[in-house]
Parts: sequence; structure tokens; C-alpha cells
Amino acid sequence: MRRRPAARLRDQSINRLIPNILTVLALCAGLTSIRFGLQERWELAVLAIVIAGVLDGLDGRIARMLDGASKFGAELDSLADFVSFGVAPALLLYYWTMYAAGGLGWAISLLFAVCCALRLARFNTKLDNADLPAWTSRFFVGVPAPAGAGLSLLPMIATFQFGPGFFDLPVVSGVMLLAVALLMVSRVPTFSLKRVKVPQHHVVPTLLGVGLVAAFLVSMPWVTLMSLGVIYLASIPLSYYAYRELDRQRRPEDFVEIEEPSDTPLF
Repeated sequence: MRRRPAARLRDQSINRLIPNILTVLALCAGLTSIRFGLQERWELAVLAIVIAGVLDGLDGRIARMLDGASKFGAELDSLADFVSFGVAPALLLYYWTMYAAGGLGWAISLLFAVCCALRLARFNTKLDNADLPAWTSRFFVGVPAPAGAGLSLLPMIATFQFGPGFFDLPVVSGVMLLAVALLMVSRVPTFSLKRVKVPQHHVVPTLLGVGLVAAFLVSMPWVTLMSLGVIYLASIPLSYYAYRELDRQRRPEDFVEIEEPSDTPLF
């Protein structure tokens, strides 16, 4: 019998590899945060997860810009998200304070990681859904994994700013972990910035705003991160209301075929 030729790696340009390089760097940042947590270097652990979130926000957009999107990249991105935004926050919070709650603390940490995995699996299975109105692309179903990781770490960040005594109590972190875990697997619509278009006359103010946030992150990192988390929490009721209004006003012509992700393999 003739043997089938072995599969070989296809040649790829550097441009098409950049998105996957960013995804791998995000994965490394998530794993590094676990290492910092084991060393009880909590501030560096949180910063590593923040870096993973920034890289995760860049890889998909750069993939579309450079025509480097692929199913391989989508699967790699989900695996990296699970480690960086599911496993890493759960372990950090367990080693930081949830261990004091014994088995219950470990169960809540496990639940958070499992809910993150379920949220990512549900997102992947809906990538090819073409039966949704076009405006639904402005929303996520549930809280996305990076935002969930940031929200779950708010008690730790608050402790960095205000000191121990309240936010480092296991009950506070436990309640936050449970709430965020449920939000991740819920069907509550949350705003997505992927399809937001900035009007021409708002481009300069938007860039100035980004620069201002970056300056605050450098000078007052914990206050800035807490403020961003509170603003995001406040946006959830607004996104729910906006989604309900659009759903109430939708028409048959609002339904359009949603393009499937690029099926160009890396291997």
C-alpha cells in the first residue's frame, strides 16, 4: 500500500504570524501571572493579566487587518483566554485569600474557571450563526472572558489601593467570583467595541482620551483600573436596555448573513 505523504507546515509570511505571536505572548503573560502569584508578588501578577488582556484585544483586530485570521488562530486564542482569564485569576484569588475558606473557597475558584471555559465554548459555537440581526454584532452574550478576569480581580486591586481589612476577606472575593462567573455564562447582552466606528470629528478626542487613560495607568494604576471596572459594571444595565430596544424595533431586513471567519489554515 502506498503511504500518504506526511503533512508539512505551510510557508507563512511574518505578517500572517503576528496575530498568533500576540496570542502566544498573551498566554505567556497569563502563565507568568500564576508564577508571580506563587511567589506572592500580587501586584506583578495582576499587571501580567492586564498585559494579557491588552494583547488579547490586539490579536484579533490585527488578524483582520493583515488578513491573517484562521480557525487555528481562533482555537489558539480561546485556549490562551482560558488560561489567562479563567485559570490564572482563579488561582491568584485562591492563593491570595480564598484558601482561608477551605474547600468552599476552592470550589468557588473552580466554578469561576469552569464558567470561563463554558463561556468561551459557547462563543466559539456561535461564530458561524448567520440567523442573527446585523446589530447583534455590537453586543456580547454575557461578560467576555477578559472583562470577567478584570472584574474578578477588583477586590485585590482595591486592597492594593486602600489596604487590607475588608476587600481581602474571602467572603468579598467569593461573592465577586460567583457574580462574575454567573455573568460570563449568562445571556445578558454587554457592549462590544469591535464594531464601534469613531466619527471623523471624534478621532482626535478619542486618541487624547486613550493617552489620558495611559497616563493615569502609569501614575495611578490601581485607581484607574478600579475606575474602569466600575464604569464597565455600570455599562451592563445600559447595554441590556439598548439591546432590548433594538430587539423591539427590529425588522425582517435587519437579518443579514454574517460572514464566517477565514478558513485559511496555518498548517
